[in-house]
Amino acid sequence: FDFLGLRTLTIIDWAVINIKARHAEQQNLDINKIPLDDAAAFRLLKAAETTAVFQLESSGMKDLIKRLQPDCFEDIIALVALFRPGPLQSGMVDNFINRKHGREEVSYPDVQYQHESLKPILEPTYGIILYQEQVMQIAQVLSGYTLGGADMLRRAMGKKKMEVMEQQRAVFAEGARNNGIEEDLAMKIFDLVEKFAGYGFNKSHSAAYALLSYQTAWLKAYYPAEFMAAVLSADMDNTDKVVTLIEDCHRMELEVLTPDVNRSIIKFSVPEPVESGQGQVLYGLGAIKGVGLAALEGLIEERENNGVYKDLYDLCRRVDGRKVNKRVLESLIKAGALDSTGKNRASLMACLQAAMQAAEQYQKNASIGQDDLFGSSTAQDSIAPVEEISVNEWEEEKRLTLEKETLGLYLTGHPIERYEKELKKFTDCTLVALADQSDLAQGAGGGGYMSQRNAKTYKLAGLMIGMRVRKTKSGGKVISAVLDDRTARVEVRIFEEKFEQYNYLLNKDKLIIVEGKVMYDDYFGGYRITADVIYDITEARQKFAQRLEINLIETQGSHNLVQQLNQVLNPFREGSCPVWINYTRKDVSAKLCLSDDWRVQPSDELMQRLDKMAGEDNVAIIY
Repeated sequence: FDFLGLRTLTIIDWAVINIKARHAEQQNLDINKIPLDDAAAFRLLKAAETTAVFQLESSGMKDLIKRLQPDCFEDIIALVALFRPGPLQSGMVDNFINRKHGREEVSYPDVQYQHESLKPILEPTYGIILYQEQVMQIAQVLSGYTLGGADMLRRAMGKKKMEVMEQQRAVFAEGARNNGIEEDLAMKIFDLVEKFAGYGFNKSHSAAYALLSYQTAWLKAYYPAEFMAAVLSADMDNTDKVVTLIEDCHRMELEVLTPDVNRSIIKFSVPEPVESGQGQVLYGLGAIKGVGLAALEGLIEERENNGVYKDLYDLCRRVDGRKVNKRVLESLIKAGALDSTGKNRASLMACLQAAMQAAEQYQKNASIGQDDLFGSSTAQDSIAPVEEISVNEWEEEKRLTLEKETLGLYLTGHPIERYEKELKKFTDCTLVALADQSDLAQGAGGGGYMSQRNAKTYKLAGLMIGMRVRKTKSGGKVISAVLDDRTARVEVRIFEEKFEQYNYLLNKDKLIIVEGKVMYDDYFGGYRITADVIYDITEARQKFAQRLEINLIETQGSHNLVQQLNQVLNPFREGSCPVWINYTRKDVSAKLCLSDDWRVQPSDELMQRLDKMAGEDNVAIIY
């Protein structure tokens, strides 16, 4: 089975269902009848905005697309065939691109050895022998091979069977003579065919894949929300992939909404259009960790039959408590799935036990049939009302941590956001932007195939969200960690010596800055950095900052600013970051550089204390 193709057909089917559900004018949409020369689809392709587009989403493929600039369906077929180790390393890709863009003469197949009868066969690939079918057609046209004989030649060339090849060379030469073609020319063409036959790809296979590539590109160009909802649904169990897909949604200005017990279904979906016109994707309940399918199906069925849930108690009362138990409800609250009931997540968690107890009592009363004399149920009246508990929402850090615990990622924010402007001062790029770095993306022969020899040194930042230790062949240890900066995730490889040196920094969900060699991992299809140096944010500030500047503005109501500053700075004085004071009062102003004794460790705690004392706009680290 071709599981990749079947999975993509499922995604296309889900996307079309989403489109028909929301667009009355597209009830007759048939994805197999869309035009294969659509301008919007090719604009998307040429821009290499191909995340989630079948076969075209890897960073190496995106680089190849940017170089090739496909403008017809034949080019997409060629892309699929070209993006393989053989063509990439043979130089064939460069010839193909240069011929397409007029930088190299198109010949059939070579400028010195060509025959006009081969033009119809090789014209779609700019004279390059790319497909197995072209090998067979050349043998038929030049040397009169039968279809079966041409297939035997193709197989012999592909497997490089020398004895068989010598036999075929004689057959090819004789057939060419019979067709009035000079033997010398025929043999030169035979040699060229033999050279490229080893790289030849089955065009029918490539065309089938290219059609799925084009259809997914067309869907993404015209119906991005419906398409991305379908792709996210297919990948909801792959958190790393979901992170990349959600970042692509943000790039397309699609809003990704938190899961909602009153609107979400199992899969990711597209809600009704909003007034702003901004596209939206609604998180699927099935992507929440710790919530079983049976619980969700019961919750959704009850909502569809009897309306939305008014509050937490209403939900607890109406669902089966054996399936939607406390653990499930806690996961729903942490994921933000009950935000629509109007209370913040901390308050919902504080009310949970009481709401569950009241709902359990209600269901017991209902099950024993507590009716009054007139047959009316008194189950609700027989229990005390649930006490409303309102508490302050969790701090952002806790809210995001619990969100990640249940969704596998940060959705409504990211702990790295408050550092983003600062990180730009001393890191080289975001993780997702690695694919756009010219010294990485092209690698050896173009297309992202790299070796350690091609690795480049980068400084990257992110939260460390996972770590595992494995043994090397020599008996040592190598640590694989995952770095997440909201835009993407990258593997960090840390060898034993470096691990012992930086172990104190390697804590889950801690922001670290890694300096090391970056390379593309062909096997896993992603970038990896091998750590040379690791910093936390405080160490990075000390390493890269010029100074810490504080604006002290003394007004009539402010007193003892110098004493306050002394109290704030004193616990952090054993550092290397210089401190400058811009002092201002009504009649005087001065710029003071404190002595080296007052150099500080510019930690988050110090920055928070200074913000509180002087005001957030009056404290800055200068790089």
